[in-house]
Amino acid sequence: MDTDLIRKRFPALERTQDGKPVVYLDGPGGTQAPDTVIDAISSALRDGISNLGSPFAPSELSGSIVAEARAAMADLYNASPHEIAFGQNMTSHTFAISRALAATWEPGDEIVLTRMDHDANIAPWLRVAEDRGITVHWVDFDDYNFAPDAFDAILGPRTRLVAVTAASNAIGTVTDIAAISRRVRQTGALLFVDAVHAAPHRLIDVKAWDVDFLVSSAYKFYGPHIGILYGKREHLQSLPAYKVRPAPEHGPGRWENGTQSFESLAGVTAAVDYLASLGTGDTRRQQLASAYQAIGAHEARLTERFLAGLAEFDHVQLFGLVEGDRTSTFSIAVDGVANQAVAAKLGEQGIFVTHGTYYAVEVMESLGQSGLVRIGFVHYNTPGEVDAVLSALDALS
Repeated sequence: MDTDLIRKRFPALERTQDGKPVVYLDGPGGTQAPDTVIDAISSALRDGISNLGSPFAPSELSGSIVAEARAAMADLYNASPHEIAFGQNMTSHTFAISRALAATWEPGDEIVLTRMDHDANIAPWLRVAEDRGITVHWVDFDDYNFAPDAFDAILGPRTRLVAVTAASNAIGTVTDIAAISRRVRQTGALLFVDAVHAAPHRLIDVKAWDVDFLVSSAYKFYGPHIGILYGKREHLQSLPAYKVRPAPEHGPGRWENGTQSFESLAGVTAAVDYLASLGTGDTRRQQLASAYQAIGAHEARLTERFLAGLAEFDHVQLFGLVEGDRTSTFSIAVDGVANQAVAAKLGEQGIFVTHGTYYAVEVMESLGQSGLVRIGFVHYNTPGEVDAVLSALDALS
C-alpha cells in the first residue's frame, strides 16, 4: 500500500496543530472520510434529491442511490442487495431486530451474550429478555479471548439467539465467527453478529460465516454516519417489523423506518468503492478481498511496531493480546496518570486518542477497570505516527 498516496485522499489528515500535522488514532470511534465520499455526499445534495416514489428526476435519483448502496453493501458483506437495510446506526438496528425476535419468544427461552461485546449488542437483548422473561447466559473471556467451544456447555434446545462480536472495539480480539456459527447451527438458534469494529480491518463474509444477522456502521469504514443491517431474506420477510402502515410489506424497506438519508447512502457506496480501489480483481467483491489483505498486512506492521515499543515501557499496561488474531486497536493504562489526563496530554500534542469505556461496559467490568485509554491504527496511519504516540507515552513516565 502506498500510504502517502492514500493519505492525500483524506482532507482531514491535512489538519495541523501548532504547525505540525495531527495524528488521528481515534479510528475505533470513527474514521475520517476520503475525498470521494465527501464528494458523493455533497454531489447528491447539490444535484437535488427528493423522496422516493415520485415520477420525476430527483426522486428517481434517490431511488438509484438506494439501489447502488444496497449493491455496494451486498458486495462488502457477500450478501444479496435484498438482504441489506439501512438505518440511523447499528444500535437502532439491533433494538429493532431484538424487539421483533422477542415477539416470537416465550418465557423460559434462552439467549447467549458475550462479555467481550459492545453494549449496543448487549443492552437491547437484556431489555427484551427482561420484558419477555428470557434467560440470559454469558460467555466470559479469559486472557483477552474465548474459544468457540466455550459455547458448547451453554447452548441448548431452548437457545433462541447467540449475539457475538466479530472483533472487540476495546481490546481488539478477533472472533472466529465461522466456528461459533457451526455450533449455533446444531441448536437451531439464530446468530446475530456485531461487525462494527471488524469492518475496517477484516473482510466480512456472511455466507461463509453463515450468520442470520450482521450489523456495521459506515463511519467506522471511511463513510458517513449510518448503520447497515444484513438479515437473511427469510428473516427480514417473516419477522414482525414495527413500521408505519404505508411502508413496504416486502423487502428490506420493511426495516427502514422513515425517510432515509439519501446523501449518506451515496457516501456509503463511495466508501465501499474507495475500499475496493485499494485492491485488484475483476469484480468489486474480488477487489475488496484483495484490499483487505493489503490493509491487514499494513495494520499488522503497525501493530508489531507498537507492541514492540510498549514492551520497552514499565509504566504502561496493555489490556489485550500480544500474540494472536487481533485488530490494531489497543487499550492501555499509564501508571499514576488518569485516563482522561492521558488523552488530554496527548491531545495537547495533536495526538488524538480516546478514553473511557467506549461503550464496552462488560469488557471493562471483566477487566476490573472503570475505563482505559484507546489507541487505534487504521490503514491511513503510518509508522511515524506509531513512533509519535510511543514517544508521547514515554514522556508520561
